[in-house]
Amino acid sequence: MKAVGSQLKHRVLVLIISFCFNTSHQLTEQQVCELCSGTVLNDTAVGRLCSTSAGRIDRRCCLKSDNKSDPERIIGLDLSNCSLTDVKDLSGASTALMIDLSLNPLVNISDAIFQGFVELNYLILPQDLLCLGGNTSWEKVEVKDGNRICKGQINMCNQTGQLSVTCPENSLCGRYGPGFFGCSCADNYHGYKCLREGEFPSLNVFASLGAATVVLTFLLWITQRRKVKPL
Repeated sequence: MKAVGSQLKHRVLVLIISFCFNTSHQLTEQQVCELCSGTVLNDTAVGRLCSTSAGRIDRRCCLKSDNKSDPERIIGLDLSNCSLTDVKDLSGASTALMIDLSLNPLVNISDAIFQGFVELNYLILPQDLLCLGGNTSWEKVEVKDGNRICKGQINMCNQTGQLSVTCPENSLCGRYGPGFFGCSCADNYHGYKCLREGEFPSLNVFASLGAATVVLTFLLWITQRRKVKPL
């Protein structure tokens, strides 16, 4: 029983640490805007976007709210001339329409960084870097003034609006950033490869998850209490 409890405790701790580690390394909107000192200048690409979109400049970001009741979101991110040698996470700016990474000594950028950037339509990179997802992921690619400019993100799914040939049957394809796409089950389908028809049993699933969480928390508390020495 002691060995089983020890193994269970170890697994729970690994899950908790893994969750915390992954969450803590996702940059927030504020952290992305503070990746570089200074502010967005009016005569830059992001500055002009912000002016024409009636946005608000905040450090290295242009923020805008579609409605007065909605929170502001990043529509432009200017990290140009920031001496960046590597970019690992820009998740806080996933709503950006434009990102400028020019004038940085960047050697390589992983395409995975821009997963989920479905609204990104204008990307400025140092000339030596390729457009994220490859040239086929953009409507127009040009090199100008030492920069590589990627314009118009292309939807990697088919253009019919119907079921995609790249996704399982009963699922729909949706873009998921430059060079990426995601598959989601069509209406009234769920499960592995969207093979199950009918409504998703959310009540049963979440009830089971909740019960499992309570049991694991209780077992973890019990194992910790055994180590507490009486006064």
